[in-house]
Amino acid sequence: SQACDSWGIFTFLCAALCNLPALPALNCSEELGAGQSIQQTYDLTRYLEHQLRTLAGTYLNYLGPPFNEPDFNPPRMARAERVPSATVDLDLWRGLTDNARLAANYRAYSRLLCYLRVLDGQVGTAELRHRLSHFCASLQGLVLSIGGVMSSLGYPLPAGPVGPPGPPGASAAPNDFLKKMDDFWLLKELQTWLWRSAKDFNRLKKKVPPAVVTLRLEARGF
Repeated sequence: SQACDSWGIFTFLCAALCNLPALPALNCSEELGAGQSIQQTYDLTRYLEHQLRTLAGTYLNYLGPPFNEPDFNPPRMARAERVPSATVDLDLWRGLTDNARLAANYRAYSRLLCYLRVLDGQVGTAELRHRLSHFCASLQGLVLSIGGVMSSLGYPLPAGPVGPPGPPGASAAPNDFLKKMDDFWLLKELQTWLWRSAKDFNRLKKKVPPAVVTLRLEARGF
């Protein structure tokens, strides 16, 4: 009868569902890992952008005038060239391969993190040291996350030193004003890098295909 047939189909489906865990058939495509890694890195850049806005305001107030004045916009000094600059022509930047942009981001944040850690050891207030330390931990997470994206896409990590050039103490500013100028440019470049990185990872996550879970039957005879 029709009722018996329906019951039989229902029983068959229940049995099939109960036996699904025994099938070695569920395999995720590699795009799933890459997509997740890119999304997490994008989210982290946006979080760091938000975090830096608060930190920069607090730190510039710590430096005092003219550094905390809204219209303070000094020319970039030769000393600041040691800090990796994000002021690359946008068309030139977009013309780079994904691998080249990722490698540039990885190297830049690794060096910026080294400078920030030096900064963290020099500030005079406990609250600012705490904020800098927290930001450094987040930035370290971003460096690791970018490395994870590169690995998931099959790109090698950049080789060679990524820290500040020169022996310890070689880059010390000759006076207090130039030291504050170095700190100012460090924060300014960080803001620009994070702004551009967020755009980079937003474009990259659109290029990577959506996560697809494939079911692959690996039992013998199929």
